[in-house]
Amino acid sequence: MKKSLPVLIILFAAFLLSACGDSRKHTQAVYMLVDTSGTYTKQINKAARVINYLLATLNPGDSLAVAKVETRSFTEKDIIDKVTFDRRPSEATQQKRAFKSRIEAFTRGVHGSAYTDITGGLIQAAEYLNETRAGKKTIVIFSDMQEELGKGTVRDFPIKLNGIRIVALNVSKLGTDNADPRLYIDRLAHWKARVLKAGATSWEVVNDLDNNMEAILDPRR
Repeated sequence: MKKSLPVLIILFAAFLLSACGDSRKHTQAVYMLVDTSGTYTKQINKAARVINYLLATLNPGDSLAVAKVETRSFTEKDIIDKVTFDRRPSEATQQKRAFKSRIEAFTRGVHGSAYTDITGGLIQAAEYLNETRAGKKTIVIFSDMQEELGKGTVRDFPIKLNGIRIVALNVSKLGTDNADPRLYIDRLAHWKARVLKAGATSWEVVNDLDNNMEAILDPRR
């Protein structure tokens, strides 16, 4: 029996939707959180190097967002820039240039915040990454991983990071860490346990940015 024209149209539309969904499985999305608290703003040039690396390495169809970690980070206003690169290489190149320009403007005018809401930033990052429907999702945290919450900021609840890699970058040692290295070790162990419990696929720490930058992106790509 021949299928009617409306049925064929519906089947064709379903095929196109399925194909579009499948194409996203081969893309990668990265959300980078940049700590802007206290003296950590002095590390902003290193953060800019990482962003430039991501811009140079991500492909057309991939997504990138960069956001600040400050007093309260669960808000769109903390996103410095976000983009899904066009699948046309020439258009993607133009998007990357514009992205780089906005990041440069941000680094010139960055101001230190009083507190460090890493948890809020992670929740915001997970929402963005899930919306991209990319096959590979990574949150990059450029921070000393010392969370300090202002009065009235509530973050002691379970969070969801299912299917997302977490990469902590440039986790510098605090003065108290030098006096008692166990504080540094315990801080990293705390975050590792928390993100893995939240469903993250992995927790990685990359401190050698000069020789190990490629470890930021998903090695299974």
